[in-house]
Amino acid sequence: MDRQKRIALINDFCGFGRCSITVALPIISALKVQCCPVPTSVFSNHTGFDSFFKSDFTPQMDDYIAQWEKIGVEFDGILSGYLGSERQIDTVLGFVDRFKSPSTLLVVDPIMGDNGRLYSAYSPALARRMLTLALRADILTPNLTEACILTNSEYREDMSSGQLKEICKKLEADGVGRIVISGIDRGAELENIVYADGCYDSIRVKKEGGGRPGTGDIFSSIIAADAVKGVELVQSVQHAADFIGKVLRYTCKLDVPKPFGVCFEEFLTEI
Repeated sequence: MDRQKRIALINDFCGFGRCSITVALPIISALKVQCCPVPTSVFSNHTGFDSFFKSDFTPQMDDYIAQWEKIGVEFDGILSGYLGSERQIDTVLGFVDRFKSPSTLLVVDPIMGDNGRLYSAYSPALARRMLTLALRADILTPNLTEACILTNSEYREDMSSGQLKEICKKLEADGVGRIVISGIDRGAELENIVYADGCYDSIRVKKEGGGRPGTGDIFSSIIAADAVKGVELVQSVQHAADFIGKVLRYTCKLDVPKPFGVCFEEFLTEI
């Protein structure tokens, strides 16, 4: 049966604040790829607000996933986002074992830290378990901090191209298919590194405002949707960087509070 491309999206659901599934689902859908979410937790709003409600979906994930296996769902891509426990990572590893065929692309966004440090909720043991999943990725999309953590490299904000290339080569040698290191601060610009099949490319874009919730979810969602449609990775990274720049400029123009995320909805018809 002919059908649209289909991606399984494994991430938390956040009702307000524009991040995780509530960002990734419309982005992937706008790129004409069917998006099938697997929630890991349900949040009223993201944790950047002073308070939030959370319901952990981990105990239900196995039964949820088993139903998909029972009805014979197949996927062209699997995209994993924030995973907050070793049990969740183990569940995703099991999902990959069940649903990843030779033609299924696994895209892993190993959300663990920033600015040279693990997030407060992430332990070194949890980071080591994330490495197990990351090394199975066909496309891995860490930021610089996460790339350093995954390769046990010393973090430096001003890493040279040679140092970044060595990190990518180490990840490739350990089993990762293709690597995108995103959002490297270069003063007035942000640099994204693409390493695929031994080729190293740099995509730079003008920095637009400060960091906001959801931009990483937009980035990985565009990468995953483009990948299952056969878009070349360097072109896809440029696509994601340009789109995020556009929505950030518009969001800053409206003076939207930072915790509210980015106004990507205005541009879904242009993605």
